[in-house]
Amino acid sequence: MKLNAKETIKLLLARENLTQKELTNILSEKTDKKYSQDGFSRKINRGTISYNEVILIADILGYELELKRKEG
Repeated sequence: MKLNAKETIKLLLARENLTQKELTNILSEKTDKKYSQDGFSRKINRGTISYNEVILIADILGYELELKRKEG
């Protein structure tokens, strides 16, 4: 099953029992950049979230991204 960035972030938030608002607060603290819940929601809904942001979110939630070569 392949997930897009939005689905992946929502899945990780659910696994970690964290809300999107809590995540945006953490992102703001870690980056010294203002993340609003509405702005963040629009960003993931439009698919304009950057790869660096996805890596940062994974790290904040205690995950790491791994690229693997496809079989076949």
